Amino acid sequence: MHLVLFIFMDFKNLWEEILLRLATVLGKGNILSFLKDSVIMDLQNGVMTIGFSHIYAHNFIKEKFAVKILETAKELCPDVKEIRFEIVGSLADNPHPHKIDLNKFRAPDMSVRKLPNKAEVVNADGVRSKMIDRKYTLSSFVPGNENRLAHAACMAVAAKPGDIYNPLFLFGGVGLGKTHLLQATGHEIQKAHPNKKVLYMTSEQFINEIVDAIGTKHTRNFKERYRNVDCLIIDDIQFFGNKATSQQEFFHTFNALYDARKQIIISSDRPPVELADLEDRLRSRFGMGMVIELSFPDFETRVAILNLKCQELQVLIDRDVLEFIAYNVTSSIREMEGILIKAIGDTQLGNTNPTIRSVADSIRCINKNIQVSDFGDDIEKRISVRTSEDMIDVVANYFKLPKSELVSEGRKKEIMVPRQICMYLIRQFLSQSYETIGERFGGRNHTTVIHACNRIIEEMKENAKILRDVNALKKEIGI
Repeated sequence: MHLVLFIFMDFKNLWEEILLRLATVLGKGNILSFLKDSVIMDLQNGVMTIGFSHIYAHNFIKEKFAVKILETAKELCPDVKEIRFEIVGSLADNPHPHKIDLNKFRAPDMSVRKLPNKAEVVNADGVRSKMIDRKYTLSSFVPGNENRLAHAACMAVAAKPGDIYNPLFLFGGVGLGKTHLLQATGHEIQKAHPNKKVLYMTSEQFINEIVDAIGTKHTRNFKERYRNVDCLIIDDIQFFGNKATSQQEFFHTFNALYDARKQIIISSDRPPVELADLEDRLRSRFGMGMVIELSFPDFETRVAILNLKCQELQVLIDRDVLEFIAYNVTSSIREMEGILIKAIGDTQLGNTNPTIRSVADSIRCINKNIQVSDFGDDIEKRISVRTSEDMIDVVANYFKLPKSELVSEGRKKEIMVPRQICMYLIRQFLSQSYETIGERFGGRNHTTVIHACNRIIEEMKENAKILRDVNALKKEIGI
């Protein structure tokens, strides 16, 4: 039975009812991450207008769920014929009467995650393998420009194990996602090929089993078991260094699997040529296939990783907080996620939301070597901006431009856009007249300043980089 339309002239209640009905379709994680600042802005002539605070949320929801939202809106309000999406940047920072409380979409017990009790599995042939964590999938790995090749190679291997990129050798520092990719690839192979035997183990486990086999005189059984798997995954191969017997046994195991076109996947903290403690013949074989380095992801990718983690945990975290974590943790994804989880746990115990201040404390607690930056910081101080000169200093420093160029008549894009942003910020947050702003920028007339301000307002609706720059500058000046 349809609800009467006039009941929902309260747009807040209408939007809440729509999202409650869509929770199972969109997923609570998507609602918490992408719809936290969304509101129904208007409903006229059958057109429902929904506002979003960020372009990334606008684009994601519009692309993935526009049809579902329209269908659900029609169920509640039969007069709705069309959904329109708009970007309203002010929704991120300012209260709005149509905003809804998303806490009811939060899972009550997501601050504690239970880990599996079993550390390994044993199949019918007696092959012992470290248990593959099902949370690791290739779809849950966020590939930035730095690691797109590694992700693509793992997808290719998962689709055709033993046929391409064999062996696959991934290397990189601690906490960059090697274990995620190794386990995810094994997981995908198991899903696509249920009859294949996938063996995932650490180098330490392999060494221990060699020692046990020698001690019990069961080396033949060891060889038979581990040379008949369909996919062998070894994590942290560098620990084979100076273990002559283990290297010898692995060399023969490698040859047997490779000759049988069985997939071999290996990870290390260094490329094969730098594994000086390993035999030359092993290093040579590791380089026979695809060797790929994993690097630490850029800022945007780190924010995306944290966003995905929030979806998994079904928690709502302010984007400023996620950006603050991503900006300050620059060496380990694992450490970055650990800081996020600690911040969530600490604030849930106190029944509060994570803030930049609380996250900064978490960062200092986990790693005292990290120098917490003042990026978006409300911890110690804010930059004081009281005059147009102050604003010009901040914008010039942010874009790494000389002040003289920022206020000059130069028309290069790399100068014009920062200049227009600076004019916009002075107008918006210092409330100076268009004429006064024009005078400071080389005696320009007021129509030029009006055009610059309007241009930035429009660009923020479509251009993600300009929106990020403006938001970053707002944080910089304490707005």
